[in-house]
Amino acid sequence: MDSGQYIAPLRSRTAFRQYAEKWLPTQGSDPNTQASMESQLRLHAFPHVGARPPGSFLPEHVREWVAELEENGTRGPYARTLYSNVRSVLSAAVDDGYLNRNPCAARTVKPSAVERKRVVPWTAERAVRAALPERYQAMPDLGAGCGLRQGEILGVPEDAFDFEADVLHVVQQLKLSRSKPVFAPPKGGKLRDVPLPGPVADAMRTHIKRFPPVEITLPWKTADGPKATKRLIFTAPMENRVWRTSLKEKAWKPALVAAGVIPQPETKEEGYAAAREHGMHALRHFYASALLDGGESVKAVSGYLGNSDPGLTLRVYAHLMPSSQERTRKAIASVYGRGRNPS
Repeated sequence: MDSGQYIAPLRSRTAFRQYAEKWLPTQGSDPNTQASMESQLRLHAFPHVGARPPGSFLPEHVREWVAELEENGTRGPYARTLYSNVRSVLSAAVDDGYLNRNPCAARTVKPSAVERKRVVPWTAERAVRAALPERYQAMPDLGAGCGLRQGEILGVPEDAFDFEADVLHVVQQLKLSRSKPVFAPPKGGKLRDVPLPGPVADAMRTHIKRFPPVEITLPWKTADGPKATKRLIFTAPMENRVWRTSLKEKAWKPALVAAGVIPQPETKEEGYAAAREHGMHALRHFYASALLDGGESVKAVSGYLGNSDPGLTLRVYAHLMPSSQERTRKAIASVYGRGRNPS
């Protein structure tokens, strides 16, 4: 009995962890997403609230858990993802009769705050490209010239390029599934066709001639999935797949140093400075800012980026769009100019 509403005794004794582990397999068809959620709950939620029955949850318990995460240094977007996972479990528990109200819905319960940083268009693309090893120099062209994500660049196959139609078919990525490399559809399963600009097409033709594509065989979607063989454009020196960590530490960050983006480590033990805002994702920001500055629509940019919806693209990049005042001035000036007779 909770606040006058009946909860079956067996359900009132079911622990949060027990219910969550039963709930997880029902969440979508992507096993990688399920594995990620399971890991996040196991590491950050179960140790703190796993033994508590859902029916005994109060808003104070969620507030205490969120505060504990922050004290342990878990903040920002990742903490909000953890909060979203716990809230989803408790919402399902409400639907299934394990508790009457979701404590996360209380006005006093708030997820970890996220500092909203405006995207700043990247200007180091050319310098970083020149400093990369030759076999990786065309990577920035696909990021800055076609808006591909890192995994999509590393997994781009030879047959994705339609040089006659000037189109790049974004149909797969190289990612990890339970720490094993796999081929998989792009993020969100969003296959897309992206315009292939002339300079990018030329760079890719040159790269393919210098470094012929190599057949790589990996599981599809999951570590135990069916094998798929693709002729990859980018491979490591031993003609194997490119590892993200190796690329970052042995090629990308040294190139950032050479381009003057981050400082040179004083010692080998010190390691390179953190450079999240200067990762390969910065190339996508460059691409989006260039398109928006050129007058391309938010809907088109969202489609080319493979974003979930145009609203997301607008929230991230709205400040990069030409101001409405400037567009108004140009539009009216153009109309007035056409309507005036030469004196």
